[in-house]
Amino acid sequence: MSFNLSNLKYSLPKLIILFCFCLTIIGCRTTQDIIGDQYLLDRNVVIKNEQLLKKDPLNLLLVDQPNSKVFGIPLKLRLHDLANPYPDSIFDTWLLKKPKRKYRLEKLLSAKQVKELKRYNGKFNNWLKSYGETPVFLDSSTITKNTKRLEQYFKNKGYFDTHVSVEKIILPKQKVTVEYHIKTDKQYTIDSISRNITSPSLDSLYQNASKNQIISAGDPFEIDRFEAERSRLINYFRNNGVYNFQQNSLKFTAAIDSTGFDSRIPVIVEIANLQKRENDTLRSIPYLIHKIKKINLYVNSSGELDQLSSYTDSLDYEDYTIFFKGKLKYRPKALTEVIFIKKDSPYSDLERSLTYRYISNLRNFKYPSISYSPLKNDSSDLLANIYLNPKKRFSMGFDLDLSHSNIQDFGISLGTSFAIRNIFRGAETLEISAKNTLGSSSDIASINSELFNLYELGADIKLRIPRILFPINLENVIPKRMNPTTDITLGASLQQNIGLDKQYFGSSYQVKWAPNKMAKVSFKIIDLEFINNQNTSNYFNVYRNSFDKLNSIAGQYNNNSSNINNDLNLIIPEGATTFIDEVLSDKTALTPEDLQYQDVNRIRERQNRLTANNLIIGSSLGINYNSQENILDESFFQLQGKLSLVGSLLNQVLKSSGADKNELGQYEIDGVAPSQHIKTELNFIKHWQTSVNSVLAFRAFGGIAIPFGNAQSIPFSRSYFSGGSNDNRAWRAYRLGPGSSNSLNEFNEANFKLSFNLEYRFPIVRKIKGALFIDAGNIWNVLDDVDDPTFRFDGLKDLNEIAVGTGFGLRYDFNFFVFRFDTGFKTHNPALSKSLRWGGDYSIKSAVFNIGINYPF
Repeated sequence: MSFNLSNLKYSLPKLIILFCFCLTIIGCRTTQDIIGDQYLLDRNVVIKNEQLLKKDPLNLLLVDQPNSKVFGIPLKLRLHDLANPYPDSIFDTWLLKKPKRKYRLEKLLSAKQVKELKRYNGKFNNWLKSYGETPVFLDSSTITKNTKRLEQYFKNKGYFDTHVSVEKIILPKQKVTVEYHIKTDKQYTIDSISRNITSPSLDSLYQNASKNQIISAGDPFEIDRFEAERSRLINYFRNNGVYNFQQNSLKFTAAIDSTGFDSRIPVIVEIANLQKRENDTLRSIPYLIHKIKKINLYVNSSGELDQLSSYTDSLDYEDYTIFFKGKLKYRPKALTEVIFIKKDSPYSDLERSLTYRYISNLRNFKYPSISYSPLKNDSSDLLANIYLNPKKRFSMGFDLDLSHSNIQDFGISLGTSFAIRNIFRGAETLEISAKNTLGSSSDIASINSELFNLYELGADIKLRIPRILFPINLENVIPKRMNPTTDITLGASLQQNIGLDKQYFGSSYQVKWAPNKMAKVSFKIIDLEFINNQNTSNYFNVYRNSFDKLNSIAGQYNNNSSNINNDLNLIIPEGATTFIDEVLSDKTALTPEDLQYQDVNRIRERQNRLTANNLIIGSSLGINYNSQENILDESFFQLQGKLSLVGSLLNQVLKSSGADKNELGQYEIDGVAPSQHIKTELNFIKHWQTSVNSVLAFRAFGGIAIPFGNAQSIPFSRSYFSGGSNDNRAWRAYRLGPGSSNSLNEFNEANFKLSFNLEYRFPIVRKIKGALFIDAGNIWNVLDDVDDPTFRFDGLKDLNEIAVGTGFGLRYDFNFFVFRFDTGFKTHNPALSKSLRWGGDYSIKSAVFNIGINYPF
C-alpha cells in the first residue's frame, strides 16, 4: 500500500478542521437544552403487595424503559445529545458567521473540499443519531398504558381485583423515578368444568383426551392454562382424524361473580360445529373423524398444479400409487418407507409433519408438498397427495485457500467436492472430496531450488444411507420416526516434507438417530485409524524444545566428538540418537539417579511415542441433548457425552490366535502395536439470558482416556490439549500444561482434562458486541507411563494446578457467522512457583490474542 505525501498537507488540515468544527457544534448543544422543561425518566420501580420486584421479568411489560447505562452513565444518550437536528443549517451559519471564514477555508482547502466538509459533518451527525438513544421522557399516556398492562397481566393470572397506582418521585437535574404499586387481592380459582360439544364424534374424542387435561377444578384461573389446554385439544383432535378442525370452534365460557364475593368460577368447554359457507349460505357441519383411504405419490413434480396427464406411468406398491414420468429412478420401497401417512388410519398432523421432515432429511428432494381432499363431497374418506421434486443428481464445488504457518512460508490449497444423489436408487448420497496443498519452506533444502518443496494430498469418500444398515432389523428399537441414518466413510492423506511425513488412513461405520427433537445419538460401530510416520528421522527438527534440552545436556556430558557438528551442536538425527543411546547404556558420566539422565530418558520415551505408528480400531457412543427451542432461545442447556472403547476386540483376537509379543509385551500387526484404551468425556453448556441482548454462558468439560492391556499410553491423535481460542484463551493452543510442567514441549498433551469457562456477552453498538470471560482448566497425565510428578494428577491436591485466564473480547455479527477477537491474560499460572501463581501480568505485551469464528460455546 502506498500514498502520496504531497496530499497529506491537504488531508490533515481537513481532518483537524472537521474535528474542531464538530467539537464546536457539540459544545453548543447540551442535554439540558434537549430536556427543556420535561423530565427524563431515570428509573421504573415495580412494587407488588409492598414487595419490591428487582430484575423481575414483569419490568419488561413497561412500554418506556430508561436509557441504557454503562457503569451508571447513559453513553448512548450522550451520543444522541451530541447530534443536531439541522446539521446543514448549523454548518452554513458557522461558515458565514465571520466574513472571511469561508474565504480562508476555501483558500486552505478548496471550494470543493469545503462542500465535502459539510457532507462529512452531516454523515458524522447521522452516525451520532443512529448509534445513540433518543431521551426517554416522563409521559402520562405511557404511564396509563403501563398501568393497563400490569393490571391485565395479573388478571390473566386470576387476580381480577388487581389495582395499580402510580407515584412519581422527582429527582435533581429534572429526572424522575416512576413507582408502580400493585395490589392484587385474592386469586380466583376454577370451580367446575363441564362441556357442551355438538359433534358426537368430537365428544367421544374429548372424553378420551380429558384424562390428560391441563385445567382442573381447584386450579388457579390463569389464561395461560386455558391457552395450553386449547392447544392440547386442537393437537389431539387434528392427530386423531379431525383434519379440518378450526381453532375458533373451541372456546371456554366462564361466569365471574361481578360482586367479587365468590372467587370460584365454573367453566364450560364449548365446541361448535364447522361453519362452512356455500354460496350465500353458512352451513353448520358436524365434525367427523376422517380416515386416509387412498395415497398418491407424484415423483418429478413441480407442485400440485401438475396435470395428471403429464405423468406417463404409474404403479401400485403396497398401499401407495406412484406416478412418474419416464423411468422411475427410485426404488418404490425407498420412496414409501419415508412416508408416515398410512392407509385406513385417521388423519394426523404429526404423521404429516414427520413425512415432511423425513423427506427433507433425505437431501434428495426440494421441500415436498402434501395435500388432502375428501374422496367425495361430505365424505369422511380422504385422499392424500404427496408431491416430490428431485434435486439435481450431481453437484460439484471448489475451494481455494492461502495459508502461512511456522512449518511453511506460504501455501496454496485447492479442494474439490463431488456429490451423487440417489446413487443406488435408494435416496443414498455419495460425496467424494479431495484436497491438495502445495507449500514452500526455506528450512527445507532442495537440490533444484524448487519453489514448492512440501505438499499434502488427501481424499475422502462418504456414503450416506437414509436408514439403519445393520445385519439385524432394528425397527422396533430405532423406528423411522427417529430419522435414522447410516454413514460409511473412507479417508486417506499423505504428506511430504511436513513434520514426520505422516500417512493417514481412516474409516468409520456409523449410525445416527434422534429419539426426540432435543436429543441425538451417534453410534460408531467401527472407528478405524492408521497412522504411518515415514520420516521419523526428522523428529528433532520438528520438536525443537526436546532437541534444545537434549543439546544442552550433551554440551555438558557428551564425550563422543562424532555426535556434534562444527557449531558444537548435536547432529540431527545421528548425533542426537547416538547420544541418547550412550546415556541410557551408561556410557557417559550420567547415572540413573541424575536428573539429566531422567530428562534424557523422558525425551527418548516421548520420541518413541510420537514417532510410533498407530493402529486404532474401536467403537464409540455419543449422546447430545440440547434444550434450545430455536435460534432465538438464549436460555437453554446442552449436555454432550461420549464413551469410546478401543482395541479390546482386536487384541482379544490376537491373543486367541497366539500372536507374538514385542519386547514391551505388546501384540503387534506387521510391527505396529494396536492401541487399547477406554475414553469418556462429558461437556455441559448453560446459557442464561440476563437481559434482552445480554447472555451469561457457562461451560464445564471433563475427559479422560485410560490405556490398558496392549498399551501404556494414548495415541497423540486421541489425547487432550489445553489453550487456544476455544479453550483457555490466556494460553496459546498446546502451550498449557500438563500440570505444573511449564509447557516443556511444542505440543503439550495428556490423557486427562478439566476445563471451565464463564463468559458474559453484551451489546455495544449495533452488530458489535463485547464479552468478559474467565477460563480455567488444565491437562494432566494419569494412569499411564508418565512418572514425572509435575505432569501427573495424583489426587485432589493437584487441582491447585488449574490455570485461570481472564480477559475481554469484541465480536462482530455478520448474521451468518460471528467474527471473534479475544484478549486473554494469565491470572493463575500453575507453571510458576506457588507463591507467584496468582496475580498475573496484565500488560499488553503479555496478553494472548485470539481470533475465532462463532462463539466458543
